[in-house]
Amino acid sequence: MIELLAPAGDLEKLKVAILYGANAVYIGGKKFSLRARASNFSLEEIKEAVIFAHHHQAKVYITMNIVPHNDDFDGLEDYLQTLDAYGVDGIIVTSLSIAQVAKEITPRLERHLSTQFSASNSSTVNLFKSWGFSRVILAREVSLQQIKAIVEKTDLELEVFIHGGMCVSYSGRCMLSNHMTNRDANRGGCAHSCRWNYQLFDHNLPISEDQDFAMGSTDLCGLRAIPTLIDMGISSLKIEGRMKSIHYIATVVRSYRMLIDEYYSTGTIKDFTIYEQEIAKAENRTTGTGFLFHKPGIAEQVYNNNELFPTKEFIGTVLEYNQETGFVKVEQRNFFAVGDVLEIFGPNKAHFQQKVLSLQDELGNEITEAPHPLQIVYFQVSKPVESGDMIRRLTPK
Repeated sequence: MIELLAPAGDLEKLKVAILYGANAVYIGGKKFSLRARASNFSLEEIKEAVIFAHHHQAKVYITMNIVPHNDDFDGLEDYLQTLDAYGVDGIIVTSLSIAQVAKEITPRLERHLSTQFSASNSSTVNLFKSWGFSRVILAREVSLQQIKAIVEKTDLELEVFIHGGMCVSYSGRCMLSNHMTNRDANRGGCAHSCRWNYQLFDHNLPISEDQDFAMGSTDLCGLRAIPTLIDMGISSLKIEGRMKSIHYIATVVRSYRMLIDEYYSTGTIKDFTIYEQEIAKAENRTTGTGFLFHKPGIAEQVYNNNELFPTKEFIGTVLEYNQETGFVKVEQRNFFAVGDVLEIFGPNKAHFQQKVLSLQDELGNEITEAPHPLQIVYFQVSKPVESGDMIRRLTPK
């Protein structure tokens, strides 16, 4: 079965990703990783992550995908040996120097070529196979037709991005952030300058008076390409988003998990819109299909950041469920109140709606709202739930 690979910015997100259906996760350590602003994992947290993942028959890959300068190699060998000792399954690299060191001192670790290298043809893939790489993560700029041509000319494992943020430049080649803010996108510091609001001028004449101008890309949603990618023999489907919330991770991973399982069990997808509508509950940016089906046009660009839209708000996580009374114990994450209509979902069940008829605090006192972050509250639900299920509000504030 094809691997569903999910991002994890911290231990909580890693556990959510795996429980909600990911076969593997990719995480960053405190060094060598491109998501410098993510929480990232200490060595002890990496050890705990591997233990949890392997207990659930999932794999852990460590991102070491920066474009390194000389001082970035300090501590590299010790770091790799520690990852190997902890049982990490593989590393994701851009630098051939890092890859060579890993090959020499930790040959057990799989080496995956990062999408930052922009591999977009079979000759490149086969070259990395000859150098002992286990997998190539293809450039995000290749189409399904191009992927098929690559698959036909190599037997190396291939990984394809199927969901998440896209780069308005060529992946791994953008210098805009470094030029404008001295934050190097290829060393973990991208300021997302392409998503800022700008004023546009034709010489000295302003031509963006009505609204600011942005030049970002819509996010990728490759749901409709999954059957084709499975049939091609792609090894791994990758979701982007180590900076995203646990609600986002749970919703997106669960949706792709259900779609993949449906295709394997029936050989077809009855209705893609079911999954698209579910994912939309976690998105706050418009989505498109990237380069998968055609070259991106105007519809795949974000010229106006006012096109951002709110998600269905995540309001809490189930901690316990009392089968006798029907009461659920919830850790609140965002404000909700009596009268709100909620939607509860989990990794092992269909979502259902629940109106909040009453609320109690930890002491059993009746309350009308839950305004405090991480507040523990209780209310009754009409169907059984489990620890780890998530709750979002459907009614507006």
